[in-house]
Amino acid sequence: MKKIVIIGASELQNPLILKAKEMGLETHVFAWEDGSIGEKTADYFYPISIIEKDKILEKCKEIKPNAVASIASDLANVTVNYLASNLGLISNSKRSILVSTNKFEMRKAFKSAGIPTPDFRQFGQSDNLDEIKKMCPPIIVKPTDRSGSRSITKIDHISNLEPAIERAINDSFEKKAIIEEYIEGNEYSCECISFEGKHYFLTITKKFTTGAPHYIETGHIQPSDLGDDMVERVKSLIFRALDALEVCYGASHSEFKVDKNGNINIIEIGSRMGGDCIGSDLVRLSTGYDFLKMVIQVALGERPELSKSSVPKCAAIKYICCDKDMEHFARIKELFPENLVRYSSMRKIDHKVIDSSSRFGFYIVEDSQVEKVVSILGL
Repeated sequence: MKKIVIIGASELQNPLILKAKEMGLETHVFAWEDGSIGEKTADYFYPISIIEKDKILEKCKEIKPNAVASIASDLANVTVNYLASNLGLISNSKRSILVSTNKFEMRKAFKSAGIPTPDFRQFGQSDNLDEIKKMCPPIIVKPTDRSGSRSITKIDHISNLEPAIERAINDSFEKKAIIEEYIEGNEYSCECISFEGKHYFLTITKKFTTGAPHYIETGHIQPSDLGDDMVERVKSLIFRALDALEVCYGASHSEFKVDKNGNINIIEIGSRMGGDCIGSDLVRLSTGYDFLKMVIQVALGERPELSKSSVPKCAAIKYICCDKDMEHFARIKELFPENLVRYSSMRKIDHKVIDSSSRFGFYIVEDSQVEKVVSILGL
């Protein structure tokens, strides 16, 4: 039996664990022990934090896995690459992981490759604010190395800059913030899989957020509302960007905006599957492609199967961010149970949602008609 090491045991990682077991692999899962579902579904669970890379590596040398993988997490992705490269398994380069998990390095890579990118600056705790203050609002402030909408703030007046930078630095692992020119437009993401440097397009996701100032994602829908010509333009630009980031293997999640003039602007790219169940659930439902299986195949060094295992439908996820959302979810359970694919455990609504990790739960719906899904969710 082949063995796979999976980094992370949360509800978002569990689909990968279950898919690996379905494919006949023995699953070895590493994560901080906190009662997450993956602790129970794994064949073997090791209570080691995902950031303790050397401890995990020592255990992996005993396990002798055939693959190492994770989904939906930049932090886990760094550990996956470290383990795979040290174990002689499939992995992207060290530079690729750096530039796809650090927003400042990513912007520099795009600029060097001639890919359109907004004006940007990096700021550390000992840096001078004078250069930053020369940037004209609106601007976006965020940590250089975090995901999940953590400490993202839109600044419309320079007087609000310092508190936003302080929040971003405090949330950053390397204690740095990136300040970028704000880009207008509707938000999307492009989901791809790569093998031996060749990129395969899967689909485009339309995103819904809380808007300014923090842009916390509230939902996603596939397929998007972009026309065929625009999709081809997106694919061309994203493939160039993936090459600039040296992404040769595995899933990628490329966030971008399209403005009213049809200009495409890349926000950021992760060399891993998109979170929020975009890769683990929506891609399979909306395209028929088994994205999870592809991720595991590539990690094993196998060419991904680009065949459809089910009939494509429209699929969407909605996140619970307030009492009104919870009430809407209750109505869907009552009126549209046949469209409800699955839903998470729901936390008590007793705090303000400040980023993706503080949302209260989610549910996924599908239908053969895009219009019905939009109507059900009220998008």
